[in-house]
Amino acid sequence: MTSIKGSVAIVTGGSRGIGKALVEALYQRGAAKVYATARDPRTVTHPDAVPLALEVTDPASVAAAADQAPDATILINNAGVLLSASFLDSSVDDVRREFEVNFYGPLLTTRAFVPILERNGGGHILNIHSALSWVTAPGGEAYSASKSALWSQTNALRLALQPRGINVTGLHVGYVDTDMATGVEAAKTSPRSVAEQALDGIEADAPEVLADDLSRQVKAGLSADLTALYPQLAAPK
Repeated sequence: MTSIKGSVAIVTGGSRGIGKALVEALYQRGAAKVYATARDPRTVTHPDAVPLALEVTDPASVAAAADQAPDATILINNAGVLLSASFLDSSVDDVRREFEVNFYGPLLTTRAFVPILERNGGGHILNIHSALSWVTAPGGEAYSASKSALWSQTNALRLALQPRGINVTGLHVGYVDTDMATGVEAAKTSPRSVAEQALDGIEADAPEVLADDLSRQVKAGLSADLTALYPQLAAPK
């Protein structure tokens, strides 16, 4: 079992939203140190956090962050972007940007920190997915595809890293009350609740955490006919 107490965690995108809530929750559960990353580390406001500059799409920036956090035992890949890119109508550059941040970013940080976690006796990685890993919707096409790819990456890494003493948890969320969901007229989960469930998952070495009803509903729909997730495909009666 992974213990938060006494751990050293690094949280990408740790200055706001879910990332900020994770930094707070980690300290409240007794983490010894939390590195909170941001493109501009001055935006990290937690008084005890160690701010780190990080651009997850830049291999040199990722390597520099790893050099500055050699004592890490938990990696939380939280940084993400939603550009609402459409496959047909948006620029390919916008589609590619969502993949660079949401898929390749966690891959780069994981590859950089796996040797560190191993040297420190093993550890834990948490990747933050989405209910949109399993279903797509207008306005979230490229985002959904990038999160689907991250879900697949997490499944592969879980198998590869378990024999090396590193457990991997995938966290799925629906609408969370953060800047990303501004303007969404639907029930939203608080960042605090998501953070607490995420840390519960880490401490239980759970392979997967479904943080809200929407995530549970969408996952359950995967075993049904495709029209359960996409009712617009049902033949008219």
